[in-house]
Amino acid sequence: MEKNRNTYILIAILVVILWAAISVVNIIKNTTGELVEPVNVLNTRAAGIFNSTPTVFADPVTIIRDVRSLARLETIHYSLEKVITAETGSGDLSFLFGDKLLFVAHGTVIAGINLENLDEEDMKLRNGTLYVTLPAPEVFVATLDNEKSYVYDRDTGLLTKGDFDLETLARQTAEDAIYEAALEDGILQQAQVNAENYLVRLFRSLGYPDVVLEFPNGD
Repeated sequence: MEKNRNTYILIAILVVILWAAISVVNIIKNTTGELVEPVNVLNTRAAGIFNSTPTVFADPVTIIRDVRSLARLETIHYSLEKVITAETGSGDLSFLFGDKLLFVAHGTVIAGINLENLDEEDMKLRNGTLYVTLPAPEVFVATLDNEKSYVYDRDTGLLTKGDFDLETLARQTAEDAIYEAALEDGILQQAQVNAENYLVRLFRSLGYPDVVLEFPNGD
């Protein structure tokens, strides 16, 4: 601790000496018109010390946590918005202690089928017809776009500064709401239809003119 304090004192002394030297040289320059270049050099270096630009760099070491091979066939992409209301302290005294906000959530939902779950026994050729049993469609991504999402309005009581975690709670709720809204709108059904259309064309291009696609639900 003592060593660190002595180091700080030494740095402070050096800074004072540097500024004193600059002041003296400036005085000489103003009175004699000489030493212009040395003054410029000192001023430039001093500016670099006291007005330095932050330097940001990435650590050259990269740690790979996990590597997975993907065989996802993404067949539909939803982009949607939901309005979320979050509030605390509601009731007769809400005008004093309440906190309410309206949050406009913009989210993305991507669905399709995971071909990694397709096994050899799921593909059978009978009488010239290719029968393929595909995995059930699933949601791959349901996420909130934080850059496009925002607080539309917020109303806090007269005696409160608001709940610091209320917006965070609204964002978490919004992500679940976006996922549920996509499901209610039939994203999985549409993902299945799009997958069927794409895979039928693909298998036919591979030389199988007759293709029958089946899903676990029997469709």
